[in-house]
Amino acid sequence: MSKQTQNAISPSREEDFPEWYQQVIRAADLAENSEVRGCMVIKPWGYSLWERMQAVLDGMFKRTGHRNAYFPLFIPLSHLQKEADHVEGFAKECAVVTHHRLELQDGKLVPAGELNEPLVVRPTSETIIGATYARWVNSYRDLPILINQWANVVRWEMRPRLFLRTAEFLWQEGHTAHETKEEALEETRKMLDVYEEFARDFLAIPVVVGEKSESERFPGAEQTLCIEAMVQDRKAIQAGTSHFLGQNFAKASGIQFQSREGKLEHAWTTSWGVSTRLIGTLIMTHADDDGLVLPPRIAPSHAVVIPVTPKEETRAQVLEAAGVLAERLRATKWGGLPLEVEVDTRDIGGGVKNWEWIKKGIPIRIEIGPRDLENGSAAVSRRDRPHKEKQFLPLDQLVGELPSMLESIQAGLLERATAFRDRNLKVISSREEFYEFFTPKNAANPEIHGGFALAHWSGCPKVEEQIKADLKVTVRCIPFHLGEKEGVCIFSGQPSQGQVVWAKSY
Repeated sequence: MSKQTQNAISPSREEDFPEWYQQVIRAADLAENSEVRGCMVIKPWGYSLWERMQAVLDGMFKRTGHRNAYFPLFIPLSHLQKEADHVEGFAKECAVVTHHRLELQDGKLVPAGELNEPLVVRPTSETIIGATYARWVNSYRDLPILINQWANVVRWEMRPRLFLRTAEFLWQEGHTAHETKEEALEETRKMLDVYEEFARDFLAIPVVVGEKSESERFPGAEQTLCIEAMVQDRKAIQAGTSHFLGQNFAKASGIQFQSREGKLEHAWTTSWGVSTRLIGTLIMTHADDDGLVLPPRIAPSHAVVIPVTPKEETRAQVLEAAGVLAERLRATKWGGLPLEVEVDTRDIGGGVKNWEWIKKGIPIRIEIGPRDLENGSAAVSRRDRPHKEKQFLPLDQLVGELPSMLESIQAGLLERATAFRDRNLKVISSREEFYEFFTPKNAANPEIHGGFALAHWSGCPKVEEQIKADLKVTVRCIPFHLGEKEGVCIFSGQPSQGQVVWAKSY
């Protein structure tokens, strides 16, 4: 039987990667487009995945001293105008509220009650939070302020793609204020390290860590640090950013404090964030032509018990045994927490159930039927292995070994993703080689080519602009841990302070 008739993903990654991505989301029942153009409905399995990410990150933030708060969705236009670079960077993406009620005129609802000042639906919250911090801070004793908020934001996206780019999306945004520049710089790097650890240890995604070029910085920032992931079509996804804002936003918002020497000074601020884009990154990194593949440490559930009930007379017995097995597994811990186990008791065919869970990416599938009950065993399948591969284990052995299986899947996914990234990260030493690397020749799918290029660059913005215009390739980051530190720019022949990572990106 062909994969297609077994409900696998079509087209494959090699045939049409963008469409494959959409079909994985659909097959895994993660999200769908809504009636509002550019916005999405995140369905329960997809939202459970975000909740899991949120819970892990929230714990990591709190362990570094941060606390959660909530700030308004609406930002007065005058607040944005105080920070010129910031508002210019987001101006084309802003949704603006100009009226506060609707009236019925000739049978139609029309806006009425024009606001004295337009309100921007937050694209990010630096300005409104800055105004709040200005009220809170009077003395150096009021610092640091270490706050995060979980929220939604709106950036009017003209080319939406589920999870990667939508007009409204979910995220967290940390905003901190500090007494000294050194403290703010330390905070910026600390939170980048948190993101790197989360991506590596929970999402099983190896990321390149570094600093953005000046043209790629967050609007109004003095420095933007980032983690960049390579997905399976060898493009880059910016998976998280941490910004050193200097005193720019503090001056615009009036965040001032009396220093230890009795002088009036402006605070040093940072901001940092990740979003539901991480779900898209996870899909593009690990999913295969059978659907989603979830690293166990971030999966909403670790395993599913699938009762196989071909005969009505044994149905009750099998369902009872499945429930007992699930409870035994839930009493087992992995990583210090109880295992999360589903039991699929729906009255549909076992093959249909099995394929649905394959496509959802659950790490472990456990099938138990009448014959298994007689043998005191169950059939175990791992999502990181071919779907037909099964291992029949005695129930006691299964309960004891499941945590080590999950650990093996987690480590294996990271190892596989790291090997893929390393195979497709190439040191390039000439302009000609660079252009050839990013130009598809006789490719069946021109979307699949290239990768990460590590090449010397002088830092000249004109060179950067030309490469982007010619190839749609950008500097993804100036890496902290990769490449030579000094050399000659392969484009201009001018001195280079180090090799940078270039790639096409989402």
